[in-house]
Amino acid sequence: MTPDLATALADETARLLDFGRRRLREYALAESPSGDSAALARCAGLIEAGHREAGGTVAREGEHLVSRFGPQEGPHLLLVGHYDTVWPVGRLDTMPYTDDGTTITGPGTYDMKGGLVAVEMALRALRAAGTAPTRQVRLVVVADEEVGSPTGSAVVERHLDGAVAVLGLESPHPDGALKNARRGSVRVRLGVRGREAHAALDPGKGVSAIDELIDQLAVVRGVVPADGTTLCNVGRIEGGRRANVVAGEASAEIGLRFASAAAERTVLGALAALRPVRAGATVEASVLSARPTWPERSVDPLLDHIAGIGGLLGQRITGRPAAGAGDTNLPGSRGLPTLDGFGPPGRGAHAADEAISVAGLAGRAALLAGIMVSPPPSAGSGSDSEDLR
Repeated sequence: MTPDLATALADETARLLDFGRRRLREYALAESPSGDSAALARCAGLIEAGHREAGGTVAREGEHLVSRFGPQEGPHLLLVGHYDTVWPVGRLDTMPYTDDGTTITGPGTYDMKGGLVAVEMALRALRAAGTAPTRQVRLVVVADEEVGSPTGSAVVERHLDGAVAVLGLESPHPDGALKNARRGSVRVRLGVRGREAHAALDPGKGVSAIDELIDQLAVVRGVVPADGTTLCNVGRIEGGRRANVVAGEASAEIGLRFASAAAERTVLGALAALRPVRAGATVEASVLSARPTWPERSVDPLLDHIAGIGGLLGQRITGRPAAGAGDTNLPGSRGLPTLDGFGPPGRGAHAADEAISVAGLAGRAALLAGIMVSPPPSAGSGSDSEDLR
């Protein structure tokens, strides 16, 4: 990308800000909580129309969207995003959409409809500047990221073959830095069965699933390394029926985050090997959702390449690992050149003060446009990286 083209793209994305603000309002007002098929369909229809207006061809894969822009043959630059949010329909009543020209607030603006709008702005800016993506830009937008992408991850995986690089449209770090690694994220259900009995008349005939679960959770705490590589949160517990009945069933949902693939293997192996503490109880650990660990690279040519593009645009681009997980964990774990955080800077993911920077929306659009016209040359095979699936 030449300095003149960089200037043109920055100018065009700035001119497109009013369009971007209108588009983001349209998308945010189409509330789209995970699992709400009717609401998701309404939002997906708007996004599909927007992609077609930007010159894309769009295909539906279930509730997920796959859009292609630019050349239809050859290797592609893969962009990954989602349009589901954590907010239920009606959240706008207490968390209204606002735009004061500097900050835009509202459910889904930061996580991550702002990133989707930045892509549309980038594509329109290229057209206005008289150019187009050098390689095919393939955009996968899933409908279930906020619940672990139970079906969306397979769609992402199908489009990894032939990708020169993978860019995630999630929010960046609070200072705008990109994300060049992510912890692995696994949700585990620890289920226990005991035996019901009257808690006063026949307590000896019962086997308390709740007591067993408490003991098992103590074991789980013991297998979590103390070296900071693993975070463990028991986020939900259920069990029993009444105070005068020995509990026959109990369960816990455990959230685990891993900074390394080795810690992931060790802890999940220990959970799979759990055995009952008391006679008559059974214990089973089942994985509800899993995103593999995406480790940081000691040398990151993709980050260097994008930092160079950012420099031409007057932007300082940096990257560092993130604690959260997302759909970029999959390509990152496979050794594909991957970066995330291309959504506009802001605040409040999953929080009532969710918001993005209006100026940041234009800046991210310019950066994405620059990458589309100057993509990395090749992805490499990833064969020198361990397959962490």
